[in-house]
Amino acid sequence: MSRPLVFGVLNVTPDSFSDGGEHLDPDAAIAHGLALVADGADWIDVGGESTAPGRAPVTPQEEQRRILPVIAALTAAGVRVSVDTYHAATAEAAVRAGAGIVNDVYGTDPAMPAAVAAGGARYVAMHSFGEPTTPHAYGDVVAEVRDELLRRADSLVRAGVGRDRIVLDPGLGFSKEPEENWTLLRRLDELVATGLPVLIGTSRKRFVRRLVGDELADRDLATAVTSALAARAGAWAVRVHDVRASRVALDVAVAWGAGGQS
Repeated sequence: MSRPLVFGVLNVTPDSFSDGGEHLDPDAAIAHGLALVADGADWIDVGGESTAPGRAPVTPQEEQRRILPVIAALTAAGVRVSVDTYHAATAEAAVRAGAGIVNDVYGTDPAMPAAVAAGGARYVAMHSFGEPTTPHAYGDVVAEVRDELLRRADSLVRAGVGRDRIVLDPGLGFSKEPEENWTLLRRLDELVATGLPVLIGTSRKRFVRRLVGDELADRDLATAVTSALAARAGAWAVRVHDVRASRVALDVAVAWGAGGQS
């Protein structure tokens, strides 16, 4: 078993649900990104707009003002950066600044496929129905999420994005009840079987908090456990706030699978 990549979350926002305002200053954001790399992150996922319910929307111009200096400084330091945005204009600007992956949580900007095709970055297609709290009734949640993501992948390919540049994210916590999130994790192998890389993001989400409570340390510990289990199911990457804990858990999972042989 190979170790999944670790994406460290860097929110350059005043209102993210767990760390809003902590890294809004560019120097603080850059320092935190470098600290996440020191803790073992393979990529830093930089976002300038919160997806927390009830947050104020951000224009692409403001989003870019927040994140572009951070992306440019991190890439200049040799850090691999992804950009968390659903705006094609921001994706284009971020790729020019050095981002190698576009992480799109909504997939609603009709200009995004062409922007990704032209920019050459990898693209994370996440399953959602708009805001995280937007209700949706599922039959078989795994089959429906898988099929919708594959339809999006086919659409991206038709727009000129290479299939080898597409990553799938089941969108845990977005328009899904807690039990549906756990079902997606339990049957993660069915998403991996699509042949496309799968990114998993459980970090500090409400369905995890509902299980373990409000203590941040407990939520990060639960995230580390889900990271290790996702690795066993074949996840390509995990997206986390506490990089050190998940990196340790992943290293243990890999050693377990290899019988201690590196």
